[in-house]
Amino acid sequence: MLMKYLPLLIILLMAILIGSIAITLGVIFGPRRPGQRKNAPYESGMVPYGPGKRRVSVRYYLIAVLFILFDIEVVFLVPWAVVIREIGMTGVAFMIIFVLVLEVAHIYAWKKGALEWE
Repeated sequence: MLMKYLPLLIILLMAILIGSIAITLGVIFGPRRPGQRKNAPYESGMVPYGPGKRRVSVRYYLIAVLFILFDIEVVFLVPWAVVIREIGMTGVAFMIIFVLVLEVAHIYAWKKGALEWE
């Protein structure tokens, strides 16, 4: 039973190994010439103003969470669209319910003003 997961485990271990090697090589061979100008925050070529560590509005995180929520919707919709003929009307009904629940959440967030960017 666990042999089915062996390829997944191998891929996971290879990803960890390659990532670790890349980070280690960067730390060992990377340039280390810190300076006041290099440590300054970079803002798209503009002269930075204020400290580099500013408080970020909670609204920014709310937008990020909503983006992830609705991005997950797409992750579930694509495989469903691929197998729509095989799942029959029951699968279609469940997916319609899923989309309706997410749309209610979307409308709620919209009405509350969570999607407004100030």
